Amino acid sequence: MGFKYLLIVMCLWSWFGSLTLTTSDDGLMRISLKKRSLDINSLNSARIKEGVHHRGLWSINKNQMNTDVVYLKNYLDAQYFGEIGIGSPPQSFKVVFDTGSSNLWVPSSKCILSIACYIHSKYRSKLSSTYTKIGTPCKIPFGRGHIPGFFSQDNVKVGNIIIKDQEFAEITKEGSLEFLAIHFDGILGLGFQDVSVGQVTPVWYNMIEQGHIAQKIFSLWLNPDPMSKIGGEIVFGGIDWRHFRGDHTYVPVTQKGYWQIEVGDIVLANNSTGLCQGGCAAIVDSGTSLIAGPTRVVTQINHAIGAEGYVSYECKNIIHNYGDSIWEFITSGLRPEIICVDIGLCSRNRSHKMNDVIETVVHNESWSESRTRESPLCTFCDMIVFWIQVQLKQRNTREKILKYVDELCEKLPNPVGQSFIDCNSIAAMPQITFTIGNKSFPLSPEQYILRVEEGCSTVCYGGFVALDVPPPQGPLWVLGDLFLGAYHTVFDYGNLRIGFAEAA
Repeated sequence: MGFKYLLIVMCLWSWFGSLTLTTSDDGLMRISLKKRSLDINSLNSARIKEGVHHRGLWSINKNQMNTDVVYLKNYLDAQYFGEIGIGSPPQSFKVVFDTGSSNLWVPSSKCILSIACYIHSKYRSKLSSTYTKIGTPCKIPFGRGHIPGFFSQDNVKVGNIIIKDQEFAEITKEGSLEFLAIHFDGILGLGFQDVSVGQVTPVWYNMIEQGHIAQKIFSLWLNPDPMSKIGGEIVFGGIDWRHFRGDHTYVPVTQKGYWQIEVGDIVLANNSTGLCQGGCAAIVDSGTSLIAGPTRVVTQINHAIGAEGYVSYECKNIIHNYGDSIWEFITSGLRPEIICVDIGLCSRNRSHKMNDVIETVVHNESWSESRTRESPLCTFCDMIVFWIQVQLKQRNTREKILKYVDELCEKLPNPVGQSFIDCNSIAAMPQITFTIGNKSFPLSPEQYILRVEEGCSTVCYGGFVALDVPPPQGPLWVLGDLFLGAYHTVFDYGNLRIGFAEAA
């Protein structure tokens, strides 16, 4: 018995010694975040991609009856994490505070067949006096699929707040090798209940319902200084005025589920990229370092910053074989959406879904497996028509436009990793500006380029990756930590809005 009590005391000492939190007289709960340095393997293995989930898992658009299109990520590029406790006494876990998901999950003590579970902290229900068994099985979206587990209930400690009877997922299998590279134990989702697996009430909701915070907001500051010991701070119940300059620009949440807003045109230097002039959806996601967006725009960004792309011979062949015809059709006033049909590269009953065409070509997947997919040639043709339209608006000549589009085919985003950048050219790269709430939010090259130390050298990567989500959810952008590091962000649950101000 003496050893048992000693173990409990040691657990409590370890918890209070390791937890980094700040409380103050203003009634706010501040959680200091730690930041890890990215390495080449983690960054090259990071994935954000489209996925389809059935109604039983989550709901994004209640007007749709069958399936929802969402995006999946494997968190390998997640840099910021904090510490929480689960159980009584609290068992400590490093978690990513993720606005791009809604469930709390950690590895379970019942995860015994996965090597990765032995290098992460595991929840042990037998050590908690406040544990309640639920046992309902679940599957949490992760990477290219799901990870299995089951639901349990226990107290959760965030800072000095104890959320009672919080339902969470115990993960029982971390089978993928990706888990071996993860530097945290689990995820604490800060999204809406609408996309919570099993419709579990998120931790953030229970903070409000149990009266732990006065205002229904939380705010996020990510420290861009790589030399600082403090990686950032998440404040529950308010705003820390020290972390931003000027006023916040607030825009409404356009669709509950994710923290989703509308963005306008994305401007490259002083030129429109064309696609989002009428508005595009964007998810504000603290669970990824990257900025993901439509291939049509990311390719233009890659060209402007000199990123090494994936050379698509299919794309270039369309230019060489059909470039003149496409030019004649566009300049004669033919509707752009039927040009690729008329030249025979798209079917008459074409689907409006745009899947990961480039990745499919790379992995040699069969297009006959799904009747909803168009051929890669059709999608490349659509992109070429779009790029020519954008260049015509800038009044460029025919020869210059076709040469530029041919170059874009060489800058298509790499589907199996990020794009390399010449570190010596960063100072000469253009600003990339997002339009939000009719205001400009520019990113400098220093803000959208990732520098990774490898031995005695530095490798630079472009922070933009391709993500193609079809209508009605898409086109879709994901604004990750590269954007959030530049702009202090307020998540206002009470008024269903998000605010951005220049980070200090």
